[in-house]
Amino acid sequence: DPLRNGVRKAVEDCHGAGVIVRMITGDNIETARAIARDAGILTKGGQALSGPQWRKMTPEQQHAVLPRLQVMARSSPLDKQIMVERLQERGEVVAMTGDGTNDSPALKLADVGFSMGIAGTEVAKEASDIILMDDNFNSIVKALRWGRAVNDSVRKFLQFQLTVNIAAVLLTFISAVFSSNGQSALTAVQLLFLNLIMDSLAALGLATEGPTDALLNRPPLQRNSALITFEMWRMIIGQAAFQLGINLLLLHHGTEIFHLPDSPAGNAVLRTLVFNAFIFLQVFNQINCRRILPHEFNVFANIHRDTGFLLVQLFIIVAQWLIIEYG
Repeated sequence: DPLRNGVRKAVEDCHGAGVIVRMITGDNIETARAIARDAGILTKGGQALSGPQWRKMTPEQQHAVLPRLQVMARSSPLDKQIMVERLQERGEVVAMTGDGTNDSPALKLADVGFSMGIAGTEVAKEASDIILMDDNFNSIVKALRWGRAVNDSVRKFLQFQLTVNIAAVLLTFISAVFSSNGQSALTAVQLLFLNLIMDSLAALGLATEGPTDALLNRPPLQRNSALITFEMWRMIIGQAAFQLGINLLLLHHGTEIFHLPDSPAGNAVLRTLVFNAFIFLQVFNQINCRRILPHEFNVFANIHRDTGFLLVQLFIIVAQWLIIEYG
């Protein structure tokens, strides 16, 4: 049968994303080689084996051949299980596709099991994690793209949330300790509005950016990769220190900088300035958290397409203006 449209492009996208595509089929080895070459699965230096050859190998021999193994022909359901086990033993994250009842053990064993929504049996669907409703390999690439987008969104939110928490807690504590009357720089109502920004609005703003093709131009994360990387911790601590320094500077020297009177009215204006500065530092930090990878310096990339983020930022700015002017 001829390949479906877009299959070769989908395989190329997987290779570009650092995902190795292996074909396991019941066809004879010559047919399997021809189809795999046509799809871009079997590449120069790649190896094709038959199921009986694979089963005769010891586990050590199987591990030795796995890096170059791209096609397995005349395979049995047990061969799929062994393949998944050997790859997982090497620390790989394994996704497996299947449509038959006999594929169920391998689908269950894999880290991510894909079953076919049209041709797949109910047993295979139950054993899988994701059902491809169109039975199309392109849908796996879409799932890969969305998975990376969701993972990035979670990390963006964590970076923003931890930065605000550290800065707010330290500012509240330090200002209360060094205040003559034990009063914090931020009131309870101001902290409630800040909490709204930290939780609901930040989640909406940083999680609404859709997946892009650029997500496929980088290698996958390791199984044991930290959710918060060293670069993220560096940004969290650096940004929190920056925010804390700006607000403490305003709190202790704002009267001289802005020539405010040393009176209750002047003190109220000063605390309003501190609150306003803290909120707009969060607006700046949300923009800064749009990109979290070390090589991503342009935080404004595709911002004109990120409508949800822009609406959230606009809402925060308008709400802050209303609070300052009329609150």
